[in-house]
Amino acid sequence: MGRPRTNDEAVKERLVACATEMLATGSRESVTVRAVAAGAGTSATAVYSLFGGKDGLIGAVRDRAVAGLFQDVSAVPATEDPLADLYALAVAYRRWGREHSHLYTVLFGGAQSFDPSGAIGTRDPVRPLIAAIDRAVTSSVLAGEATSIALSLWVTLHGLVTLELAEALDTPTADATFDSAIHAALRGWASPDAFRGLRHAELAPPP
Repeated sequence: MGRPRTNDEAVKERLVACATEMLATGSRESVTVRAVAAGAGTSATAVYSLFGGKDGLIGAVRDRAVAGLFQDVSAVPATEDPLADLYALAVAYRRWGREHSHLYTVLFGGAQSFDPSGAIGTRDPVRPLIAAIDRAVTSSVLAGEATSIALSLWVTLHGLVTLELAEALDTPTADATFDSAIHAALRGWASPDAFRGLRHAELAPPP
């Protein structure tokens, strides 16, 4: 009987999934090649063969998180209303965090920290947010520097999602808090006349 393959996609997927859970629920130091391999039902050799070692495996987890968040926020269509677009981007960010809590924790929880002011490349999850903010600033809806506005909105979003994932907020409270906090953040950066006469519903996401 031949030796089982250690470098197929199924093994790779199990290793990434196992490493994601371990990183999300423990410290980076507690994640070892041996422990991940055992949890994935394979050998340490597979980790080295597929990822080059622990750092490569953790990098693969982070890459998956970055790509997944980028995909979801990039799917938000750009419209002629940059404020509605920013609200929709916030909704997409929150939804991805709720649906991929372990990946979110790995990306933003310190296992490999994410700097929203830095560049990840063409798949930077913040890129769609900054693009929408640029459009809002250009159209004189928001007043300020795009990166500063993006960081401010991200801090608000991150705090909300982190509290929600920690179950510090029940669903009705989380929904209401998210809605009011994002509106307040956008109003805080609004140009003097931007929100004059603006109805709350105009910032609500489409049904």
